[in-house]
Amino acid sequence: IISMICLGAEVSEQLPLKLPENVVEESARASVSVLGDLLGSAMHNIQNLLRMPYGCGEQNMVLFAPNIYVLNYLNETHQLTPEVMSKAVGYLNTGYQRQLKYKHHDGSYSTFGENYGKSEGNTWLTAFVLKSFAQARTYIFIDEAHITQALVWLSQKQKDNGCFRSSGSLLNNAIKGGVEDEVTLSAYITIALLEIPLPATHPVVRNALFCLESAWKSAKEGPHGKHVYTKALLAYAFALAGNQDKRKETLDLLHEEAVKEDSSVHWERPQKPRAPVEMTSYVLLAYLTAQPAPTSEELTSAARIVKWITKQQNSQGGFSSTQDTVVALQALSRYGTATFTRTGKPAQVTVQYSGTFVTKFQVDDDNRLLLQQTSLPKVPEEYTMTVTGEGCVYLQTSLKYNILPEKAEFPFALEVQTVPQTCDGPKAHTSFQISLNVSYIGSRPVSNMVIIDVKMVSGFIPLKPTVKMLERSNHVSRTEVSNNHVLIYLDKATNQTLSLSFMVLQDVPVRELKPAIVKVYDYYETDEFAIAEYSAPCSKGK
Repeated sequence: IISMICLGAEVSEQLPLKLPENVVEESARASVSVLGDLLGSAMHNIQNLLRMPYGCGEQNMVLFAPNIYVLNYLNETHQLTPEVMSKAVGYLNTGYQRQLKYKHHDGSYSTFGENYGKSEGNTWLTAFVLKSFAQARTYIFIDEAHITQALVWLSQKQKDNGCFRSSGSLLNNAIKGGVEDEVTLSAYITIALLEIPLPATHPVVRNALFCLESAWKSAKEGPHGKHVYTKALLAYAFALAGNQDKRKETLDLLHEEAVKEDSSVHWERPQKPRAPVEMTSYVLLAYLTAQPAPTSEELTSAARIVKWITKQQNSQGGFSSTQDTVVALQALSRYGTATFTRTGKPAQVTVQYSGTFVTKFQVDDDNRLLLQQTSLPKVPEEYTMTVTGEGCVYLQTSLKYNILPEKAEFPFALEVQTVPQTCDGPKAHTSFQISLNVSYIGSRPVSNMVIIDVKMVSGFIPLKPTVKMLERSNHVSRTEVSNNHVLIYLDKATNQTLSLSFMVLQDVPVRELKPAIVKVYDYYETDEFAIAEYSAPCSKGK
């Protein structure tokens, strides 16, 4: 839970920490963190923004792009220290080199690169890489050839009407299919080109804006609530192009479609994927991109949007998916720059419950980037937070606990078996096969990219050649062995069962082996998952 509190007077907030009925006893732990800066949490965890694997071209960009936004923000607010600069530049250099693994000979990029031989360059990812590389030139050396080649490749995908043709497999269904989505893709690419920055008079950009203006005519005449995602992108594209009339017109329409609650504002669409953080962040960027500067009314609207976005952050400062994280951090950094002030006076934060526990923090100009944290001794409990002084403070409460697994209706069917199943065979103690059956049984016809995460039983390790062989399967895009887990990337899952298996070997003998967990989940809709467990053939009770 994150609260953004901007002060003029004393503010108190109740913080009820509740636990579900199926919580594992004594597993709950809670902490509270206090920061004086909007980007503080993300800055401290820049390499751990997402609790997800980073094994493909899009995910790697989540390690890359936020460094640029953080550096721009700290630079513009005169808070950049040599230590932060050195760390972020190191991450940018590493991310740059890693991203080149996903480059094709024609200058484009794809999720798993050309080596896998199964994919052509991807328009959306190439635009993302192009703008990020161009913006990173301020801080690190980027070979201009990578920028020129990507721009030439994208311009070859432009149609006569200025819109862009989709190319390559997009593993995220949010930007797939239909005419609306050609417009969405074209808006995304136009934004990327303007953020390089290319001028609105550049031939590729000029033609792209023609595509968007034609699309806007039909979008505004469509039914209420339709194409919200596209409108959010269009608002920002028009803002970047300096078309103030269309920017205002789009923002006025979006304002009517906003979800307003508890003095905060956000946007979502009725169907999955809802993408509320990403959409809302694009609207925020549109509000902040005004010539010559946003009005005070626009900054007030922006503050209400920021209040909602910060509440969606995870404890690392990231969000639920790659696009959410990248776009939200870009928008928050822009808001931070637009509203940055040095207060000169400290803010005091007091956290307490029933008089028996009290802890105090002070936030001032000198320590605004410092992450101040303390454990909360009792859960469940109702705590009170009181803030006095001046400026804005960001309070983040983190509550973690284990729950007993319930029989849930999962959108994936997942079966895990071992061969042999029991300890009868002569080699069952030292090696066995893990067999997986996976299919998608959710509400959509097909899933987005899927990750199967197989945790190893203690003392066992995967036989890497048998894992690597899975990549010969049509649907397996990539495999990884990392920290005692085998990760299998599928380009999608359907209602057809996919069967996969690999061998594991005993590395060290372990007594009383416990079961291990297998999780399958949709990378872009992380609430769509299934969990199963398996035991080694010779574990207790077999």
